[in-house]
Amino acid sequence: MRALFALAVIALSVYITATVPVRLGLDLRGGTQIVLETRSTATTKADREATDRSLEVLRGRVDALGVAEPTLVRSGNNRIIVELPGVQDPKKAADVLGRTAQMTFHPVLGVADATEDTVKPKPGESKEPVLPDESGQKLRLQKTAMTGKDVKGADARFDQERGAGWHVTIDFTKEGRNGWAKLTGEAACKPVGDPARRVAIVLDDRIISSPQVDPSVPCGTGIDGGSTQITGSFGDAEARELALLISGGALPVPVETVEQHTIGPTLGAGAIKATALAAVIGTALTALFITSVYRLTGFLAIVALVCYGVISYAALAGLGATLTLPGLAGFVLAIGMAVDANVLVFERAREEYASMHRPSTRSALTAGFRNAFSAIADSNITTLIAAGLLFFLSTGPVRGFAVTLAIGVIASMFSALVVTRVLAEFAVSRASVRRRPLITGLANTGWIRNLVSRRDPQLMRHPRRWLAAAAVVLVLAGSGIVARGLNFGLEFTGGRLIEYSTSTSVDPDRARTALADAGFPGALVQASGDNGLTVRTEDLTDAEAARVTDAVSGLGGETEKVRDEQIGPSMGEELRRNALIALAMALGAQLLYLAARFRWLWGSAAVIALAHDVVILVGVFAWLGKPIDGVFLASLLTVIGYSVNDSVVLFDRIRELLGRDRRTPLPQLADQGIQQTLPRTINTGMGALLILVSLAVFGGDSLTDFALALLIGLVVGTYSSVFTATPLAVEMNRRRSRAPSRPQRRKPTARRPAQGAQV
Repeated sequence: MRALFALAVIALSVYITATVPVRLGLDLRGGTQIVLETRSTATTKADREATDRSLEVLRGRVDALGVAEPTLVRSGNNRIIVELPGVQDPKKAADVLGRTAQMTFHPVLGVADATEDTVKPKPGESKEPVLPDESGQKLRLQKTAMTGKDVKGADARFDQERGAGWHVTIDFTKEGRNGWAKLTGEAACKPVGDPARRVAIVLDDRIISSPQVDPSVPCGTGIDGGSTQITGSFGDAEARELALLISGGALPVPVETVEQHTIGPTLGAGAIKATALAAVIGTALTALFITSVYRLTGFLAIVALVCYGVISYAALAGLGATLTLPGLAGFVLAIGMAVDANVLVFERAREEYASMHRPSTRSALTAGFRNAFSAIADSNITTLIAAGLLFFLSTGPVRGFAVTLAIGVIASMFSALVVTRVLAEFAVSRASVRRRPLITGLANTGWIRNLVSRRDPQLMRHPRRWLAAAAVVLVLAGSGIVARGLNFGLEFTGGRLIEYSTSTSVDPDRARTALADAGFPGALVQASGDNGLTVRTEDLTDAEAARVTDAVSGLGGETEKVRDEQIGPSMGEELRRNALIALAMALGAQLLYLAARFRWLWGSAAVIALAHDVVILVGVFAWLGKPIDGVFLASLLTVIGYSVNDSVVLFDRIRELLGRDRRTPLPQLADQGIQQTLPRTINTGMGALLILVSLAVFGGDSLTDFALALLIGLVVGTYSSVFTATPLAVEMNRRRSRAPSRPQRRKPTARRPAQGAQV
């Protein structure tokens, strides 16, 4: 039944893989992502309903832009995420999407004094608006006579017969038809050439056209028929954009761009190639290592690992999940984590085989799966907790990483507990294998366990020494936070980051000087790759960004913008706050889970060790000057999950030893647990290490810091589970056992009166 179930899942996964493509994120296929935030006005509140109406208006505008496979979703109550694949001009997209397009029609009273201040039309105010027309002449307008609600649609057309050029035809609703006839009829009563004969069409507090009513229009009657034409010096693009804004409808509330990412197609294609190369090399190295350690069963685990890859890919495609660059890295990382469950089973099987009176590889393997299940379940659940927090408290590519990580964890459990078990049990049951048990890799204890048993190190004899060493490392790393400070990335501070690819190499110092001469003395410039340059500044307008591009082009020759990211200050503050909440919730959730599975003492020790790992990782990045951004947050929470895995496996073994032996002191049982789980710790660490080194070396610049953080976390997490969490639990247990117990109040007892006594 297990084999049939595994075959069914693998067959379905192969079918989905062959027929359903995975949807790539913009950071892999190129395009623009814009996050818009709706703003409340004096008359309209930017609530969920207003945001949904704005979403529908924006959807119409995006469809009119002709973008293939656009995505528009609401995020929260007042944010809209717009993804435009293939769009490399974010300025045009943001202009079309962000303009409120509040159209109003005004009778013109006359020409205003040149010294008179501009007064924008505001609802409810009695003051007459004063706005400059197309030529810059200020016009005094009457109150609003019509609004965009009276407009049914608009279209840009070219007049070929009269050669009048481009014009915009506006069709009015039934109510608007009468309003337009009345408005133009009153204006037609003024003399030709009088400014009062004009009608001002105002879009977003700007007069876009103020045409004279044609002399043929009769006074009092106006233009009827339900349509009119706006003529003037329109070009092709201007006429089409105006028609698009009018026909797209007015947004119910203003919107503001708070975040913007533009990725060139070459950057995404390069990232896919680099990550794929890292995956192939890392998987090949891991396969060689596992096969050399566990022989036949190790080879079968690698076959199951290939099945894991197919199942994970099919799950991503079947669920319609978006594969982002961090998600692709998470997919590669999960390969290393998938080995962990197999290693746990094989090491328990080795122990069972060594303890049997009549050893049998089949019986040892079955016992290994049975005894390792609790540790596998606990360690994977803690990783799923971290992935869940990442998904709910992050956005964009980091959320894609969380989805990929969660799918990878579930698929790895299936491949280890079902696929590997089917293959391994079938193999060890063959007569040829039974006659040669050493070929299975389960009939020997391994060099690590042999070395430990010969040396028999009593690590927990002096737990305070390990705690003192951990405190020293903690202080050294944590002092970097105070001495160097944290280099918060663009996501947490706000601003603009533009990455260029130049035809010739550009020295960052020369680029800083050129940008300072261009008016950007505070720009941070870094080299990126062979012929790449990254410029980070405070919030820039598009015109200022063009000046930055010109300055870089003057140094690097032919210059291509491969990445353009802009984050508003309010968005950066919110992301920074959410990162702290995610970190606190991750530690709290791990504490609750560990306390439920073990005891508060063990859970507290593990969570304190986690906090120790977090401070060290952040401190090392502070000393190195590496950015603290959303990708770092993803790696940090992944490190938390990985570190908990190590602690859970070790604590699970100590709990098992405690259940069998209540008389041996806890330090000695802890030493036994460390020695018994050390082969798993080293072999799993090596599998993950090979994957991460491949990512760091071959994954490209965009994944180097991500892989570096995970490498540091791997080393620190492995160290802290043995030399921080365990001695801390031993010391806490010792202090609790030494604490004087609370004296209990003795209940008064009635004594029987002696014989002969009088009562």
